[in-house]
Amino acid sequence: MEARDYQKSILETAKNSNTLVVLPTGTGKTLIAFLLTKHYLETQPKKKVLFLAPTRPLVEQHYDFFKSNLPELYAEIEIFTGKVESNARKNLWQTANIIFSTPQCIANDLKKRKIDLDDVSLLIEDEAHRCLKSYDYNVVARKFLEMQSPDKRILAMTASPGSDSLTINEICKNLGIEKIEMRNRDSEDVKPHLKELSTEIEKVELPEELVRASTSIKEIYQKKIDELKNRSLFFGPPTKRTLLDLQARLIRQISTDKTNFNALRGMSVCAQAIKLSHAIELIETQGVSSAHKYLQKIIDDANKGTSKAAKQITTHPSFMQAYTELTKILGSKEHPKMDRLKEVIQREIADNPKARFIIFGQFRNTVSMINKMINKIPGINSKIFVGQMKKDDTGLSQKEQHEVLQEFRDREINVLTSTSIGEEGLDLPEVNCVIFYEPIPSAIRTIQRTGRTARLHAGKLIVLLTKKTRDESSHLISARREKKMYKVLGEMKHTMDRVDDSPGKEIKLSDFMKSEETHEDNN
Repeated sequence: MEARDYQKSILETAKNSNTLVVLPTGTGKTLIAFLLTKHYLETQPKKKVLFLAPTRPLVEQHYDFFKSNLPELYAEIEIFTGKVESNARKNLWQTANIIFSTPQCIANDLKKRKIDLDDVSLLIEDEAHRCLKSYDYNVVARKFLEMQSPDKRILAMTASPGSDSLTINEICKNLGIEKIEMRNRDSEDVKPHLKELSTEIEKVELPEELVRASTSIKEIYQKKIDELKNRSLFFGPPTKRTLLDLQARLIRQISTDKTNFNALRGMSVCAQAIKLSHAIELIETQGVSSAHKYLQKIIDDANKGTSKAAKQITTHPSFMQAYTELTKILGSKEHPKMDRLKEVIQREIADNPKARFIIFGQFRNTVSMINKMINKIPGINSKIFVGQMKKDDTGLSQKEQHEVLQEFRDREINVLTSTSIGEEGLDLPEVNCVIFYEPIPSAIRTIQRTGRTARLHAGKLIVLLTKKTRDESSHLISARREKKMYKVLGEMKHTMDRVDDSPGKEIKLSDFMKSEETHEDNN
C-alpha cells in the first residue's frame, strides 16, 4: 500500500495534534488510520490503540483490513461487539494491542470499571459526525481526554461533519480537536486520484390525480399550522424538523405542567401536522401504493381508537377525498419516477452490460417496489439492502446483510437497492452509477451516497426529481449545505492554525461563526 501525498500530509498532522479528517468516501481515510496506528505502536509499544466504529459490520470491516495488512505477529488484534461477553472483553483488553469496537461496548465497560483508558495512546473514531449529544462516542472521548498524558491522540474521520458552525464546533469540542484536515473531490492533491463524476437530474411531472390528493392533504395541514401559530406555539417555516422540535418542546412543557391546556391542545395539533406532512411527502415523492398504505393506516388507527391524532385527521372531508383519489388509481398507476427509473436502468445497462448500480430510496416500501420492478428488466439482478426487521415491517438480519453485500462483491447481483444503511462506511465495491430515487436535504448523506462511484472509473450520479414538490427544495438545500460545510470547515481550520502559535489561547465559537447561520430549515 502506497500512501498518496495528501494522506502523508494528513498523517503528519495527526501525529502531532488531535485531528478531524474530512475526506470524500473512497479516498482512503482508513489507510491514514492504519498508518497512524503503526506509528503509535512503534513509538509507544506498551500502549494500546482503540478504534471505534458505529456499527458491527463496520467494526468487522476495519478489523479485517488491519488483520490482512499488518505483518504476522505484529500486534494482538481483538474485536469487541455485543457478541463478546463483557468479562471476556475484560480479559482480552489486558493482552490486546489494537481493539476494534462499537462505542457502546467500550462505554458500558468503562461504566462498569471493567477497563480503563490509561494505557491507550491513540483513540480513532470513524463516522465522527455522530459525535453529538449523548452518543457513546462522546462518553469514551471524554474519559480519554481526562487522561493527563501529553502523547495521547484522537483521530476523528468522516466524509461530512455537518453543514453548520454549531454542529461542527460541538463535534470538535467533544473530541478535543486541535486541527482540521479536509479535502473534497476538487482539491488539487485529491483530484488526480478520482475519476470523472457526471451528474444528471431526471425531472418528472406529478400526475393530476396525485396533485389533487396532495392538495387535499395540504388544506388540512395548513389549518393545523395556522392553529399552532394562532396559539403562539409555532414560529418560522413549517417543516418536518421544526414540527418535531415543537413536539419535543411541548412534551417537556406538559411533563412539568399537566394543566397547560394550550400546550396539551398544541401537542395534539402538532401530532396531526406531522402525520399530514409525511402523507404529503409520500404522495409527492414516493408513489401511489406507499401513500395509500399510509393513509389506510391512519384510517385503521382512527377506527381502532389507538391514535387521537388519526381520529381527528379522518374527520376532515379533504382527507377522505385524498384517500378516494388514491384508491381509484391504486394498482393501475404509480409515481412517474418508477417509469423514469426503468428507462434510466435500461439505457445504462444497454450502454454497459457489465455496469453495477446502487439505487438509494428513503423508505423500505419504496425500495421493495423498485427492486421488484427492475428485476423484470433483462440483464438486471437486484436485491434489497435494508436494516434489521422492525415491528410490522420487513428487514434483513446482519447475516443476510453480509450475504447480500458478498453477492454484490462477487457480481452475482449487479444492483443493490438500498435504504440509508448503504450510505455509511460499508466496504462496497466500485459502482458505475448511483441513483437517488429522491433528493435528500442532508449534505452528510448526499456526500456519502455519491462517494460510492467515480473512484477507480468514471461514474455517474442520477437524481430523480418531481417538479414543484419538496424534491426541488431538498435538492437545492443539499447542494447549498455541502458548499456551506466546506466554507465553515475552512474558517475553522484557519482559526485553529492561527491560534496554534498562541499556546493556551482557547478557540471560541465566535471566532469563526461570524455571519454563519446556526440553524437551518431542514425542509
